[in-house]
Amino acid sequence: MNEKELIKIEQKIGYSFRDKALLTRALTHSSFVHQRKKSPFESNQRLEFLGDAVLEIIVSEFLFHCYPEMSEGELTKLRAKIVCEPNLSSTAGKLSLAEYALLGEGEERMKGREKAALRADLVEAVIGAIYLDSGINSAKKFVVRNVEMDNSNLQSNTDYKTLLQEYVQRDSRQTVTYKKESEKGPDHDKVFTTSVWHKELKLATGVGASLKKAEQDSAKKALEKLGVMLEV
Repeated sequence: MNEKELIKIEQKIGYSFRDKALLTRALTHSSFVHQRKKSPFESNQRLEFLGDAVLEIIVSEFLFHCYPEMSEGELTKLRAKIVCEPNLSSTAGKLSLAEYALLGEGEERMKGREKAALRADLVEAVIGAIYLDSGINSAKKFVVRNVEMDNSNLQSNTDYKTLLQEYVQRDSRQTVTYKKESEKGPDHDKVFTTSVWHKELKLATGVGASLKKAEQDSAKKALEKLGVMLEV
């Protein structure tokens, strides 16, 4: 990625990096480094991991101050809507992040730039990169400026994990837990299997392209087994 492209991206996101290599890594998909037989640490996966955590604390603090009348449960639901894949994918679209992402040829053929999961991951990786470059305040400015956090503008996206937890805790104080059953496939095309448990009883098993997706799938299947009516 040349300097001219990096400057264009910085103008789009409204932040200028001191360490340009962080921005390049944030936009480097695992399929790109896999194809070129580079170290998996050169992809954006670790930055995505960090950015996910940074985003959650930023959004949590924002909601805590903006909605003093909301309960803990209401705040949790609203946060889930903000940090969900569709909302972050929309953010990536506004910033044209997928346009500049470095993808492997296989991912290009599979129209990776249009995948909501990939686009959402780019946003989290950029947040992680900004945090490493200059700290939480700069990351907060980026999130507040670019990520939709207005409750009235957010689409309704079902958080099955929260629904399952609420359902279970109507009759039990014990929370549900999730376990990773397996992880298969190359770094750029993983398939995770997880299970959800309550009181040492396995409720269901789910699969997904990430741990978060697999957990959501297992929670959804558990709700279906329990006969809970879900929104379509």
